[in-house]
Amino acid sequence: MDLTRRLAGRTCIVTGSGGSIGRASCLRFAAEGANVVGCDIAAAGAAETLAQVEAGGGTMISIHPADLTDKAQCARVIAAAVEAFGGVDVIFNNGAMAYFDWIDTIDDETWHKTINQELDIVFLMTRAAWPELVKTRGAIVNVASLSAWAGIERLPGLAHAAAKGGVLAMTRQLAMEGRHHGIRANSVSPGTIETNQTRMILDDAEWSRVQLGRAMMNRMGQPEEVASVVAFLASADASYVTGADVAVDGGVRAW
Repeated sequence: MDLTRRLAGRTCIVTGSGGSIGRASCLRFAAEGANVVGCDIAAAGAAETLAQVEAGGGTMISIHPADLTDKAQCARVIAAAVEAFGGVDVIFNNGAMAYFDWIDTIDDETWHKTINQELDIVFLMTRAAWPELVKTRGAIVNVASLSAWAGIERLPGLAHAAAKGGVLAMTRQLAMEGRHHGIRANSVSPGTIETNQTRMILDDAEWSRVQLGRAMMNRMGQPEEVASVVAFLASADASYVTGADVAVDGGVRAW
């Protein structure tokens, strides 16, 4: 097998395609020959990802803005993928938005917004894609988090941890239900990945000491390092991998 073309001819949906991990994944999927379908509520970022993929010679369409907390918008993305490429082989549920606060100050709105935009969004998009994945014996890759496995000392992530714990459990259930249809479902749990939202940690000595010090590699991960694992899980190289969660955290969970 030509490992640089593992996804040739496969149609891969990437939610949150305008963000750091989403963009890196779109570029990686396209480089491996996939037909990429991006979608994001943030139109400018999604458009930039589309431009980068096309500039690199990749094949991609993008649906933006698309609010995937709305089931009609999820159906719109699936319909666009089918119309453009004839089906759906992979869905990478990457898009999410978290809101942070501690238990003694969090309000109802913060809790419900995070559950909706990190957990409900995965359910709605997967449900919309399921009939097409059944046809293709497809693959699902979800983004969980280190926060689904461990508390992070300086992160007020109560709702975030609950949502990502739900994604982790949902993925295992999807793997069990998908086995009847040849569908594999796995997740990745990133640690601290360098993005526009996390780069501020590098400017905070105490944050860096605590957060980066937990990783064996003592550094932030890069979006491309997550994308490479996602591409593996989406490909036939992972044909005997389902119901698994892959830590992409620089070794945090290992010590």
